[in-house]
Amino acid sequence: MSTALVLGGGAARGWAHLGVIRALTEKEIPIDFVAGTSIGALVGAVYAAGNIDSFRADVLKIDWKRVLGYLDFVFPKSGLIDGRKINTFIRTHVSASSFADLSIPFCSVATDMFSGREIVQCEGDLIQAVRASIAIPGIFTPVEQGELFLVDGGLVNPVPVSVAREHGADFVIAVDLNHEFRNRKNNRKNKDGPAAGKRNLAATTASASPVGANPGSNRLISELNKRLAGLRLAASQQFKQLLNRDDRPNIYEVLAASIYIIESRITAARLVESPPDLLIQPKLAHIHLLGFDRAEEAIDSGYQAAMATLESFVP
Repeated sequence: MSTALVLGGGAARGWAHLGVIRALTEKEIPIDFVAGTSIGALVGAVYAAGNIDSFRADVLKIDWKRVLGYLDFVFPKSGLIDGRKINTFIRTHVSASSFADLSIPFCSVATDMFSGREIVQCEGDLIQAVRASIAIPGIFTPVEQGELFLVDGGLVNPVPVSVAREHGADFVIAVDLNHEFRNRKNNRKNKDGPAAGKRNLAATTASASPVGANPGSNRLISELNKRLAGLRLAASQQFKQLLNRDDRPNIYEVLAASIYIIESRITAARLVESPPDLLIQPKLAHIHLLGFDRAEEAIDSGYQAAMATLESFVP
């Protein structure tokens, strides 16, 4: 029987995947195929390359200063962060340039930003495929591949169970990181009231607007670009404030939260359409979407959820 591991998107909450993998390893559950979206694609590629232990050790050392060091701000291009340093981070830990070099078959999911088409990549340039899958719109610049511009795969398939099925998996173990969004929970320290719902609705509506839908908006975009250029020097400090937690959402938080609110709804529909055989849902509402410096908490949440799910599973 072929067993697949499907790792969903969720930004910094994706470190929980490391805890899930640890639990599967301890339970001696063999994995024959891996599919991942966004942060799930990054962790999935590292796992498929056989480097998960060293990756976990390195992730546990990440603090906000190191996170900031990976970010190359590029105002006013098509994203706030270029991603070249992220490419280096991926390459360092994946240690494989091609899908063919991996120990376990692996596929990543990205989205064609102009057609909305799901792009499943299982061969070719592994580093670029992972970089494309994690390209949160508005935060990371899109990845250009031929005539395509690729962004976060979570926009179309946040927990790609369907990809595993299409590749012949008999038993699918899936990890959903954003289910608590669907239960109206969030990580704003329980301070949000009705106003938070309005803020999230506004963010969701804004992020759902089609790219380039209004040709008359070019002048507005031009003016916004000029203003964004003036924020170049303030970008680092703003990100530092975000990681230190400020009750007021800033641009990074609004963009990330908007995307993942949308993705949580898509996940619910996709899991009904293509359900896994085993669904692991770590409790991660306390982890900020960009809180990459909270790896220990996220990993522990993933481990605890996986162990509880595995122990209660009845075939």
